[in-house]
Amino acid sequence: MRIQGKTWKFGDHINTDLILPGPVMLLPFDEQPKYAFQANRPGWVDEVRQGDVIVGGQNFGTGSGRPAARSLKELGVTCIIAESINGLFFRNCANYGVFALECPGISKFIEEGDEIEVEFGQFTVRNKRTGEILQGTRFPEMVLEVMEAGGIYPMMEAKDLLEDPNPETA
Repeated sequence: MRIQGKTWKFGDHINTDLILPGPVMLLPFDEQPKYAFQANRPGWVDEVRQGDVIVGGQNFGTGSGRPAARSLKELGVTCIIAESINGLFFRNCANYGVFALECPGISKFIEEGDEIEVEFGQFTVRNKRTGEILQGTRFPEMVLEVMEAGGIYPMMEAKDLLEDPNPETA
């Protein structure tokens, strides 16, 4: 799987409350994404485009298990690459079909706005501006399969592992 996109750069310890503020969780699902990063990047939601990539520092996504990855996906973010990614957030990325990769050195490797190419078969990131390639941290193939399927529910649905919620229509 190869992903290409424009980068948006964030710092260290970006928590889920910055990504998706707590009070927003009370809003209908389709309204939640427009509040992403409102505290630290006002107006960012109006600039991000389908296929864009977030680059973060250390411990990206720390905090609660709220569905911040889902909101980022709804905004068009296809991939998150960070120096390190909080384990719960990484799993939520996989569950919602957002590609995620830990890649030590990524913060100094790119500048915001750089176009990058991420090759998940090799777990590498290529900066298209400089031509340089950086090695990311490999993770289990099964996790990559979940991401490629678009998330855990689409994967389970494709494998016919979900029961019909309306059995009378079956």
